Amino acid sequence: MATVLSVSGSPSAASRTARLLRHLDDRLTAQGHEVIPLDVRTLPPEALLHADFGHPAIVAATALFEQADGVVIGTPVYKAAYSGLLKSLLDLLPQYALAGKTVLPLATGGSTAHVLAIDYALRPVLNSLGAAHITPGWFTLDKDITVGDDGTLTVAPGAAEPLAQVTDQFSLALGDRSTLLTVTA
Repeated sequence: MATVLSVSGSPSAASRTARLLRHLDDRLTAQGHEVIPLDVRTLPPEALLHADFGHPAIVAATALFEQADGVVIGTPVYKAAYSGLLKSLLDLLPQYALAGKTVLPLATGGSTAHVLAIDYALRPVLNSLGAAHITPGWFTLDKDITVGDDGTLTVAPGAAEPLAQVTDQFSLALGDRSTLLTVTA
């Protein structure tokens, strides 16, 4: 069983990105992994904006990265790049915070025009942080993520299957092949 840190870089409290990550967290948990969610928006803004490396919340977030075997990074795409909120956290991490880690990059957005944001904006930063293995990521259109009145999340079938595949590839890459279960999306 691997420990997975699931990081949402969305600034919105009603975030599709965060809800999608929590949906995938359930899949990873069912496959035997321990998943720790981290919503960057809950960290103190002053600590992020003033680059307060010693702030207890930043120290605690950095420790979560250190403890994780794998990291799922989810972000909404704004102007063809990952969120500034996510950037503010990544900038505070040690230079090789992802050394030895397997990383799954995910993004959400309103248009397929931003589909390359994972490969051209986020992946280079994850690589520079020393990620041992960055698995194929996935971009999900906002219109493919529906939240019901009761809070349940539904992912359109055309997006759900490939999203499940990249999540399962990430799970396998963590090296815990014996616990991988067939889980329906």
